[in-house]
Amino acid sequence: MVLCALRRRLLRSTSRCGLWTRLLQTQSSGCVYSSIHGFNQEEIREKLQAFPGGSVDLLKQDSGIAVLTINNPSRMNAFSGSMMVDLEDRVTQLENWTDGKGLIVHGAAETFCSGSDLNAVRAISNPQDGMKMCMFMQNALTRLLRLPLISVAVVEGRALGGGAELTTACDFRLMAPGSVIQFVHKHMGLVPGWGGAARLVHIVGSQNALKLLGGAVKVDPELGLHIRLADGVLEACQEEGAAGAVLQQAENWLSRYTKGPAPVIQAVKKVVLSGRELPLSEALRTEKDVFGTVWGGPANLQALASKSKHK
Repeated sequence: MVLCALRRRLLRSTSRCGLWTRLLQTQSSGCVYSSIHGFNQEEIREKLQAFPGGSVDLLKQDSGIAVLTINNPSRMNAFSGSMMVDLEDRVTQLENWTDGKGLIVHGAAETFCSGSDLNAVRAISNPQDGMKMCMFMQNALTRLLRLPLISVAVVEGRALGGGAELTTACDFRLMAPGSVIQFVHKHMGLVPGWGGAARLVHIVGSQNALKLLGGAVKVDPELGLHIRLADGVLEACQEEGAAGAVLQQAENWLSRYTKGPAPVIQAVKKVVLSGRELPLSEALRTEKDVFGTVWGGPANLQALASKSKHK
């Protein structure tokens, strides 16, 4: 619904411009870039797959909450080229998950993600390939944020560089004691390229974003809560099986917002997404369209029959 509204708005405002029309016709769900921008998705996928290592794993649970694991512990869960492709594939699976309600994103072995694997970065360090990788990851993370699922990043250990950017592609962030989110791009002579800066401004405001990026500030849980980059702090887990306990805490936290039928929770995410990304008039029309998909639906009729409004 949100994407359709975006398309309608652009088509109306650029009806005399065939360029925009072709763009809207060729874009896949949620994507920012297409061939009109010189972006060849299959070409960059092939190039990225030449740099293997690690994986991005997806577990879809009967509860309607999925767990996405960034899994490359020997490299602090840095993204290899093949992992970037994995991420896009997992997002596609989640886009097609009709029973889904929520998503937990976390890193293996009690650390979140240290950005991109330097081995792959060095191999594609020329500007042309760098721009293609940038567009590929912006597409993937934009689609992740636009999923009709309520998502939370669970930050243990460090979320550095592109890992910090990944946290901003989720609706919420939970931090474990002792964890750090740090946009270290300045130290690499760079700025965020996976959409992290634009999303960070929406989350913490432009002044805080300037401080975090310009100062490469280490954001601990206390500072994260203060500037609203973090939405909660997990309890410390010392005993054996701590990883499972952390995920259980995250699922318990997320379940407060995902309790209920999947069509209703997905509708909630869609109307919030439209309010975030569309001008008011378009957001209102989109909200009306989404409302129409649940009005008179099974959940609505059951609630009316049980008179559950004031419970």
